[in-house]
Amino acid sequence: MDLGLKGKRALVLASSRGLGLGIAEALCAEGSKVVICGRSQDKLDAAARRLNDAYEGTAYPVVIDLSADNSAEELYRAAKEALGGSIDIVVNNTGGPPPGSIAAVPAEVWRQQFDSMVGRVFDLTALVLPDMRAQGWGRILNTASSGVRQPIPNLGISNALRASIVGWAKTLSAEVAGDGVTVNTILPGRIHTERVDELDAAAAARTGKTVEEVATASRNAIPAGRYGRVEEFAAVAAFLVSEKASYVTGSLIAVDGGSIKGI
Repeated sequence: MDLGLKGKRALVLASSRGLGLGIAEALCAEGSKVVICGRSQDKLDAAARRLNDAYEGTAYPVVIDLSADNSAEELYRAAKEALGGSIDIVVNNTGGPPPGSIAAVPAEVWRQQFDSMVGRVFDLTALVLPDMRAQGWGRILNTASSGVRQPIPNLGISNALRASIVGWAKTLSAEVAGDGVTVNTILPGRIHTERVDELDAAAAARTGKTVEEVATASRNAIPAGRYGRVEEFAAVAAFLVSEKASYVTGSLIAVDGGSIKGI
């Protein structure tokens, strides 16, 4: 299936590794021009070289720390310059906050995590929307977590803040649908990334179990019986930002191997 992504200009946040890099790779494979970004110049340069050697599309690395003030504006300008025009696709992907109980999170931690995980997403989207609406085509895809539908124990900050993105995205989707802009949110379950390995290690340290015992229990709780692969998740994301998904908006799409128990 031709997804109609050849030549589209995309910006994928937090894309030096993990799910963000997987989505960037899927878009490059479709012939898109993709800005990848993160805090590590070395990781970004290595990723861009690999993608540019392997695919028809082009990856452009941009170093940015989205926890910094005015970083959304800085990234927006750098991405437009790298891509040589307006941004057609934005994938709002952000790193996960530290695990832990939600009962005693300090106020300053809430503010810091909101700014980097949520505030920058709102700011950046507000910057790209005028061009999308003017050209009558745009795709905004937010990566959240299965925890917004079924809260994940010990990931209280993530459960709370990512849920705020879901409410914002649903509201925004109705406002811009008539302009040819779609807004969707994709919910990864247990996709095997470095982040999942880190969470398994944290759970092992907390419970006194081995990492393998934690991972085995986690896999056994998933109806599919395994962790998902990054490329499986990225394929769904690529479809949602494609020409073919023009009538899909305001939706929550889970890629979780059946983990969410609710309807």
